[in-house]
Amino acid sequence: MVTIYGLTTHLSYFLHRAFAFDKVVKRCHWLSFTSLENGVRSKQDNTFDLYENKDYVRNCIIGKGAAYKGTISVTKSGVRCQAWNSTIPHEHSFLPSSYRGKDLRENYCRNPRGEEGGPWCFTSNPKIRHEVCDVPLCSEVECMTCNGESYRGPMDRTETGKECQRWDLQRPHRHSHRPERHPDKGLDDNYCRNPDHKPRPWCYTLDPNTIWEFCAIKRCAQNVVPNVTAAVETTECFEGQGEGYRGTVNTIWNRIECQRWDSQSPHQHQFTPENYKCKDLRENYCRNPDGAEAPWCFTTSPNTRIGYCYQIPKCDLPGRQDCYRGNGTNYMGNLAQTRFGLTCSMWDENIQDLM
Repeated sequence: MVTIYGLTTHLSYFLHRAFAFDKVVKRCHWLSFTSLENGVRSKQDNTFDLYENKDYVRNCIIGKGAAYKGTISVTKSGVRCQAWNSTIPHEHSFLPSSYRGKDLRENYCRNPRGEEGGPWCFTSNPKIRHEVCDVPLCSEVECMTCNGESYRGPMDRTETGKECQRWDLQRPHRHSHRPERHPDKGLDDNYCRNPDHKPRPWCYTLDPNTIWEFCAIKRCAQNVVPNVTAAVETTECFEGQGEGYRGTVNTIWNRIECQRWDSQSPHQHQFTPENYKCKDLRENYCRNPDGAEAPWCFTTSPNTRIGYCYQIPKCDLPGRQDCYRGNGTNYMGNLAQTRFGLTCSMWDENIQDLM
């Protein structure tokens, strides 16, 4: 007999649903239950890491929900489910002994045959034989705003159904998007995320032949407010990295004109207004749709793919009163430091280099 966190289990019936990794002795303790089951008590212990089979702890479904093993036990109309090992009030052949491996426990909603409609159950109401349960699709549990940079929902399959690779693993695909390098990107477990400003959330896959794919996640209604602070919108200068710059400067720092965002000539790219609807990619104005160091654009020069619009002043530079208009030809202020904090040299010492 084994007793762990208040549950007693016969080893002969030990079905692994979770394990606790002992970081001191480097050993796994297999568990036949999850943290959501009745009778389980949990306590904080920094020497253990708990890993649970997500099929048993998530309350949303992928596809038809054939793999769903959660604990929802009421139907869509609110009727309590009949236990699978009972034939009262409804006789049936869906007994746990007949459907081994389908986890027909208690009276939890299941879809043992993978039928359309998702998980269901026989009901405790003698007048209603069976009914589907109100188990949402994981793709719709949490919607995404903009390009999904703030999405923190539970989707962990790609749009073609491939299971996602954990972000903290380098198998089967090696990558640089490790959680410790991007602590603010929500790279938990193997959930779909958008840490690099792609058009929408994605993940690396467990398919050795498919490095990564996009995920199918519902877009929020237009009146839904994102759960992160939006970039400050400015027009005459830019805050931070300029992701909120909405001005009309349309040349890069050396006056080369910008290519229109809705054009693929002379440079092909994915930063189209259709892909990035919330980034205001109008005309050929300088923008920062991907979190770069400053507003930028593709250029109309075939020899220069992109360029930064460094002539746009930063709103939060020291000595903010020392601003300029246009390209700064008439600027007579006393700022003597570059954008990156380097001290300027004396003009009369380097005048020959400029001639």
